[in-house]
Amino acid sequence: MVNVYPPSEDTHLLMRAAIAEARPDDSVIEIGCGSGMISESLAGRVRSIVATDINPHAVKATASLGIPAVRADLFHGISYKFDLILFNPPYLPAEDALDSEDDKWLSAALDGGADGREVIARFLKGVKDVMSPRGRILLLISSLTGPEEVMELAQASGLTTEIVARERYFFEELYVLKLRSSV
Repeated sequence: MVNVYPPSEDTHLLMRAAIAEARPDDSVIEIGCGSGMISESLAGRVRSIVATDINPHAVKATASLGIPAVRADLFHGISYKFDLILFNPPYLPAEDALDSEDDKWLSAALDGGADGREVIARFLKGVKDVMSPRGRILLLISSLTGPEEVMELAQASGLTTEIVARERYFFEELYVLKLRSSV
């Protein structure tokens, strides 16, 4: 799939955590669905699922799998409340992200801003607006993003944090954080 972030180690780690966390009565949203692999793995296991991505090519790829997909910047324009929210954000610090004039969509999937947390911070500020009272969030982050800083941002947004999965690779460690409302 040209112009769509290909499933990689981070995709697989978040997918395994999502399958373990998902309940049959959950309404689920995957933010930044990319190829749609994670949403597809949950279809039939949960009550409902919808996927969003800012990348029109990712929305098309996910919709081709039979998953309802909407083009959106994070969850803007989404008014429904979800029980399980999944997000594999762009988390690479800008200097580590792709610098390709030819592939702005792939770069958007990777570039987390100067510190790797810009998109994550925007997500955390607004996610409670789309979270049901029993809502949980699975957020994938990297050691390159600063896990402690991300957890502090989450706590400042009124969310508790717990590491539910992790894998080490030669250049980074990946984490899946489970977040819940602390109120």
